[in-house]
Amino acid sequence: MVEVAERAALRGGAPEPDRREGGGAPPRARGNGDGAKDDESMLLAVMTSAPHSIPDPEVVAKARRRKFTSEYKRKIVEAADACSSPGDLGALLRREGLYSSHLSVWRQQRDEALATGLAPRKRGRKPAKNPLADRVAVLERTNARLEHELFKARTIIEVQKKVALLLGNPLLDVEASS
Repeated sequence: MVEVAERAALRGGAPEPDRREGGGAPPRARGNGDGAKDDESMLLAVMTSAPHSIPDPEVVAKARRRKFTSEYKRKIVEAADACSSPGDLGALLRREGLYSSHLSVWRQQRDEALATGLAPRKRGRKPAKNPLADRVAVLERTNARLEHELFKARTIIEVQKKVALLLGNPLLDVEASS
């Protein structure tokens, strides 16, 4: 009966008649006699009355990544550093829903920020990127590819010359005759 109700809800119409053997009405629900509806009839009533009232039980296909602000990270790292008795750190992580790897990464980020924050920085504008640099890089890659293909072609020609010489049918040397 649930499948019939689901098909009807998807079609947007009334449920199809039950086609069980005997052609009669569906069997009554086994209840405890207090007049409560069974699960199928409740599901049918809910699905036909308000199709959007049931939350979707499916797990989201792509989980959203949690994003932590730098202020939150700093606060948690300070609280973790202040933990002194055994179990305090675990309790903090459970309460905040974090993993120990979060703490180790955040501590590393803090140490790197302190090191780079105290290091001297170059002042002024960043140097402008050469507009032809991308074109030069493409041309250099193309040139390298073509040189490699030329090397392979020359190797094949040399092998063909040696095979022809072994078979007693020497090929004419194109480079020597021109």
